[in-house]
Amino acid sequence: MDFQKLANQYRDELFNNILPFWLDKSQDMEFGGYYTCLDRRGDVYDTDKFIWLQGRQVWLFSMMYNKVEKRQEWLDCAIQGAEFLRKYGHDGNLNWYFSLTREGKPLVQPYNIFSYTFATMAFAQLSLATGNEEYGRIAKETFNKIIEKQSNPKGQWNKAYPGTRDLKGFSLPMILCNLALEIEHLIDRELIDQTIETCLNEVMNVFYNDELGLILENVTPEGEFSDSYEGRVLNPGHSLEAMWFIMDLGVKLNRPDIIEKATQIALRTIEYGWDTKHEGIFYFMDIKGHPTQQLEWDQKLWWVHIETIITMLKAYQLTGSKEALSWFEKLHDYTWTHFKDEENPEWFGYLNRQGEVLLDLKGGKWKGCFHIPRGLYQSWKILETL
Repeated sequence: MDFQKLANQYRDELFNNILPFWLDKSQDMEFGGYYTCLDRRGDVYDTDKFIWLQGRQVWLFSMMYNKVEKRQEWLDCAIQGAEFLRKYGHDGNLNWYFSLTREGKPLVQPYNIFSYTFATMAFAQLSLATGNEEYGRIAKETFNKIIEKQSNPKGQWNKAYPGTRDLKGFSLPMILCNLALEIEHLIDRELIDQTIETCLNEVMNVFYNDELGLILENVTPEGEFSDSYEGRVLNPGHSLEAMWFIMDLGVKLNRPDIIEKATQIALRTIEYGWDTKHEGIFYFMDIKGHPTQQLEWDQKLWWVHIETIITMLKAYQLTGSKEALSWFEKLHDYTWTHFKDEENPEWFGYLNRQGEVLLDLKGGKWKGCFHIPRGLYQSWKILETL
């Protein structure tokens, strides 16, 4: 395998296709922030602004500026998005709304914890790029709010009736594994260590089901299996993405045992989640094989595949697993032939089970400037070391 040739492929796609698309098409130069609802050609079809996607784009361009090259256009793009967020993204007390109008008027209440996590990531990374203390303060205070909200992320907007079937979700501990590393330059050492320890335990012990060798999306507060729609659901992409976060923590803590366990979970998950008939990874599955609640269960999604590419490359880089390398090859072929749009910039996000384009948008309420550029960056960097 020609790792250098592959490294160039990922790098060139990032620099010549993906980043120019978001720089040119998504910036709202009149009101600030970014449009994410972009059609196949990159034209705006809806002007609502989703806080978590705004934060992700601020983070991405700040990260590129910090880690790759001090390009002014990248920094300018990040700062203008951050200023829009700082002015309009929250209620004045850093409770981050879910979405805003184009001008910055709130549309949806701050019910979603991921508005908070990506605001934290955005301002933490931008504080590194600019040295701006206000950005650092916003990141720190928002992080503290996330820690406070851990036991009930939705707070007053939680629809579940208390006490009947209390469940906790995998997404937050998973994100915190990554967020802890993003914000460690701003936060007290003890709090970071404590956060990492808690997340590692949650991801690798509480949500990981030893019997199945798989990670569940929801468990009871005691960490037990719940035989219900929510309790049976498996999101292979989530587990696979989380495993490269865990590998990064394993490297940081110098814990090869964690890296090895993450590799084994990743291999088990992709084997379980792979569609042997049409290829690609299923979006949702029921661990007992029952029909899923999610009607989109068999769709093939961009983020699932690009994140899994990172996981398999990291697993190979850190453990030498030949199995991980062969999965990388399979995923690479599938992803580049199905998600890349050969006629227009950026990639498709949503395919049907057969691998045909289901929605030809390049961005929307859930797809923005994040998974593909981050995945191309991570893969390029790993491939270069190989």
